[in-house]
Amino acid sequence: MTTFPDVPAFTGFNTPSRVEANVEDLNVHGQIPAEMDGAFYRVQPEHQFPPKLGNDIAFNGDGMISMFRFRNGKVNFTQRWAKTDKWKLENEAGRALFGAYRNPLTDDETVKGKIRGTANTNAYIHGGRLYALKEDSPPLVMDAVTLETQGYIDFHGKMKGETFSAHPKTDPATGNLCSFGYASKGVLTRDMTYYEISPDGELLYDVWFETPYYCMMHDFAITPDYALFSVMPMTSSWERLAAGKPHFGFDTSLPTYLAVMPRKPGTTADDIRWFKGGNCFTAHVMNAFQEGSKIHLDLPVAANNMMPFFPDINDAPFDPVAGATYLTRWTVDMNQNDEDYKFVRLSEMIGEFPKIDDRFTGQKNRYGWMVVIDPSQPVEMKGGSAGGWVMNTLGFVDLETGADQKWWCGPVSSIQEPCFVPRSPDAPEGDGWMVMVCNRLEERGSDLLIFEATNIAGGPIATINIPVRLRFGLHGNWADADRIRPLERAA
Repeated sequence: MTTFPDVPAFTGFNTPSRVEANVEDLNVHGQIPAEMDGAFYRVQPEHQFPPKLGNDIAFNGDGMISMFRFRNGKVNFTQRWAKTDKWKLENEAGRALFGAYRNPLTDDETVKGKIRGTANTNAYIHGGRLYALKEDSPPLVMDAVTLETQGYIDFHGKMKGETFSAHPKTDPATGNLCSFGYASKGVLTRDMTYYEISPDGELLYDVWFETPYYCMMHDFAITPDYALFSVMPMTSSWERLAAGKPHFGFDTSLPTYLAVMPRKPGTTADDIRWFKGGNCFTAHVMNAFQEGSKIHLDLPVAANNMMPFFPDINDAPFDPVAGATYLTRWTVDMNQNDEDYKFVRLSEMIGEFPKIDDRFTGQKNRYGWMVVIDPSQPVEMKGGSAGGWVMNTLGFVDLETGADQKWWCGPVSSIQEPCFVPRSPDAPEGDGWMVMVCNRLEERGSDLLIFEATNIAGGPIATINIPVRLRFGLHGNWADADRIRPLERAA
């Protein structure tokens, strides 16, 4: 008998749905812009079976990929499991075989040594392939049209590391896919690998180096000349895993670091410049850019841990005020001998899941969007929280003028990460739309909302009713129609 635990992570809005679907011509209120021709891909963690240990965090769910295909003012919906090695082994067994998040000590003996990845963190198109990504494993390739799974890829044996980031970046000038892996030589190792992959899918070169301590390296940034890595003290040890504690714990005694690595073949660990800062929390990156000899990195930063499910390493209570993230700019000058990075706050909005117009990746961008926690707005948690945070507002910031905008989703809804859709390939920055899933908590349903990107305060111009409930999702991306093709025609 299949019985999920009666806990918040698996009840209310978070009740498992486990639905694969093909639904054409979704119901629309308002009007979808006729210029939108492409697909919005996103992923949610979704447990195929009740967790092996009786309870679990959402981050340990199997990947479920959703595709919203826009064309001629209409949208079709497709949803499929990312059929990882883990998913296949458990599907065949009819039960969960892998244990706690990132803890191989808790796995069934029959799957020891198997790839534990869930492909549940991001869905990203490059070179005609749809990559379903999780940072503890290789990239999983899926068909961008049908969402059928092909399997893990190692780029013809050139990828030597065991892991691949869930946050790759595409260089808009070269078309190269830039990515990295941490714990590249295995669980808890300090080894990292940077990868650069050509537009046709060839791994061009890699760079190996070590971080000052083992840490969650969730995201990074690029500029035309550099790759930037923020090292923050979300760390772990074999002692934690043996004790059955959550994989990660936040260590307030450790400093943060910023690594600046030249992006060119032949780079070695000796070419990386390390800058140091005080203890703080970072996870996602908005963007980075060069300004003469200076490099600027924009990212949400909190004074303390913002992830209560990865508690303080010394069991200090979670502090939501200190865990509030604010968009912050870190700056270093490559012509100076300073050992520290400088920082300044860019917005007073409490925001995470930052997004930009991706055509400006690595360049100076004017506009940014975030999922915002607005404590001034009323909240009624009917149906439970989607993901544990009250992310109730879409935020927009103009980094040139300092002006911002907000759109509040109401007291019984929450929102997921937004995604920018350009009006045309050569449209000015910000000229387009934002798409975003809105969780209707009380109704236990989901809508897809479309906004004019630089006028989010005006509210959605279209609301698309999704025929199934989408659990709390993590990341997603837009692909224009010319980038969506079957695997047999992929580069």
